[in-house]
Amino acid sequence: MRDEDPLTVSTLMDRMRGYHLKIEEAIKVELDRYEESNFYGSLRYALEGGKRIRPIILLLSAESIGRSDANPLPVAVAVELLHTESIIHDDILDSEILRRDRPAFHIRYGMGASLLTADFVFGMILDIASRYEDKRIARELSSVALRMCKGEFGELKIDPKTYRLEWGEYINMIAQKTASLFEASAKMGGIIGGGKNDEIRALSDYGYMLGISYQIQDDILDWGKEDKMASALKIEGEDDKMSYLKKMSEIYAIRAKQGLNVLRDTKAKKHLLDLADFIISHQF
Repeated sequence: MRDEDPLTVSTLMDRMRGYHLKIEEAIKVELDRYEESNFYGSLRYALEGGKRIRPIILLLSAESIGRSDANPLPVAVAVELLHTESIIHDDILDSEILRRDRPAFHIRYGMGASLLTADFVFGMILDIASRYEDKRIARELSSVALRMCKGEFGELKIDPKTYRLEWGEYINMIAQKTASLFEASAKMGGIIGGGKNDEIRALSDYGYMLGISYQIQDDILDWGKEDKMASALKIEGEDDKMSYLKKMSEIYAIRAKQGLNVLRDTKAKKHLLDLADFIISHQF
């Protein structure tokens, strides 16, 4: 049993404040490289206000291994950039008006600037990847970008008002669209930390399972919106889809925790477990 305070948004963020501050500073350093660019102001807008959960997972994964002096912060920024680029595109495709209680990027800057900014972000990610001697980092970033696009395109073809989405289809879609970046974040952290194959695999599995759990929770929040993918979900023999989704989110979060058993006990590992615990009962 833990003798710590109950896990809440406040306590979780207090425990991880140092990681969050490191990421914010690293983002600023990266953006300042483009201070003279026409994209500078729009990039700052796009990157403001995020929870940074994916880069935090990357930093914690690297620290949980701790056998390398390689700097994980640049690729942690690349992960947040890729997430930001996907948000810009998602909001366009979903015709969203607001994001983080502010006008969505395409509402604030227009369609043309949105498309070009997303392209520019990809260039920034490529630049960051080129700084790492370990080619697995570049391969992982390119692979996850492809998977995210496939997942988004799969969702684009579905009309939630007419299509009945099977559970397997749903999991496959969110695995590509959302869980893939969680998985890549944990995996790249393991690589940068100097992990052995079984440790990198364990972190990768953790990220995948956590990402599935996270997206299910996100879809629960969107429940009842006819234009959202979860409304098309068909679950045989389940009258209460909401309860089923909550149960499955918990199962995936538990699996995420179990995947870390091969890692030695560290403060970073404990934080990774805390993230899964929080998702079981809350929305991060």
